[in-house]
Amino acid sequence: MRGFVTQETARQFRSAAPRPKGRAAAVLFAFATESMAMTASIKVTVAAVVHRDGLFLLVEEETDDGLRLNQPAGHLEPGESLTEGVARETLEETAYRFVPQGLLGVYRWQHPTGITYVRFTFLGEATGPEPGRKLDQGIVRAVWLTPEALRAERARHRSPLVLRCVEDCLAGRRYPLELITDYPGAAA
Repeated sequence: MRGFVTQETARQFRSAAPRPKGRAAAVLFAFATESMAMTASIKVTVAAVVHRDGLFLLVEEETDDGLRLNQPAGHLEPGESLTEGVARETLEETAYRFVPQGLLGVYRWQHPTGITYVRFTFLGEATGPEPGRKLDQGIVRAVWLTPEALRAERARHRSPLVLRCVEDCLAGRRYPLELITDYPGAAA
């Protein structure tokens, strides 16, 4: 598990927390801060692939690297199932209601900053858009592109997963939603 934590990330967590007293407390402190660093460096995300009439639904979004193309996608929120998360993210980013119908795949990608993303990508249908619905901050617009147009824009993809997911969809990859088992947490 140590391989997931960069020395810099662990150092940042350790320097931000108060120092414990005693050897046992120091060991627990080291374990806890390393665990927090691990959590900070692995992100669970969900993404939607909608393929209709030869076109794919994508978003154009502002990032630190400029205007990028991505599937409707985002981070899973606490207490949310994977399918709830992808439906929410798609609605927030595109104004389309998304109904997951299958799992395209689970993808792991390490960003150049060292953050590892584990992305659950779903295939499904979208209805909409909902008129007047405001899109998430940073989202410029929802756009429908052909695979050829998306390939031509490769330099503007948010990550290599954007094209990989489209190619996997076109290749017929699809797994049943029953592959996912969701155990919700205990009620508070």
